[in-house]
Amino acid sequence: MNIMSTEVLTKSQKIVDLHCHLLPGIDDGSPDLEHSLELAHAAVAEGITHILATPHHLDGDYVNHRPDVLHHVADFQRELDTRQIPLIIFPGQEVHINGDLIERYDDLLGIDEGKNYMLIEFPHGSVPAYAKRLFFELRKKGTTPVIVHPERNHEIQGNLNLLYDFIADGALAQLTATSYIGGFGPKVQEISEKLVEHGLVQLFASDAHALKGRKFALREAFLALREKMGQEKVDQFEKTAEDLLNGLPVMAKDYSRIDEKKKKRFFFF
Repeated sequence: MNIMSTEVLTKSQKIVDLHCHLLPGIDDGSPDLEHSLELAHAAVAEGITHILATPHHLDGDYVNHRPDVLHHVADFQRELDTRQIPLIIFPGQEVHINGDLIERYDDLLGIDEGKNYMLIEFPHGSVPAYAKRLFFELRKKGTTPVIVHPERNHEIQGNLNLLYDFIADGALAQLTATSYIGGFGPKVQEISEKLVEHGLVQLFASDAHALKGRKFALREAFLALREKMGQEKVDQFEKTAEDLLNGLPVMAKDYSRIDEKKKKRFFFF
């Protein structure tokens, strides 16, 4: 597949990326302005028009307070405009789940300006026991949690219906584009395909870093999605990303549990 094709992939003629680590020097993404500009050029080459910049926040390694992110985004947008790179950046955070997020709520950035939606990251190895209670408290504040890269969480990998339970309770989920095309290996790719087929994720995002193997891959993922599930699904995923950025109503639809029972094998000899 030629991922740099000029072919228009989506009905809206846009590609919105809601998870990207392209701000320079503030987390494990881009280390400096030069790499950030390289990422910006790569995004434009794929047809990406809008990016939510989502530095890690409260993950044990990085703290990126709301005012700091707003400042960094404004500075980087000026750099893009000066260089006439046609890309619009919005401020966000990849918020690591913590028991005190409600107390920190004023320092958190949502996907949209009104904090109707917020990217929430689980630890890679587990789903905290308090997650459902915390999500309930966030929803009481008017914020719908959007679980990032659930396909890479070890506990969810062992029981995909853990994600179903969160979606049934009103959460949403975002799949990493690279996962869908096999960049994290065949196991993660198989899980990703199941989650898409069962409606348990509602959008793709890049989770791009300035590292080998952590590029955008959104165009290639959309091409694969179109091949497997048709143009309507591509447009649905893109519109969901756009609607979340605009703070418009989004609900998971047509989702179902995943029957993971293995068929019994019978041996007669």
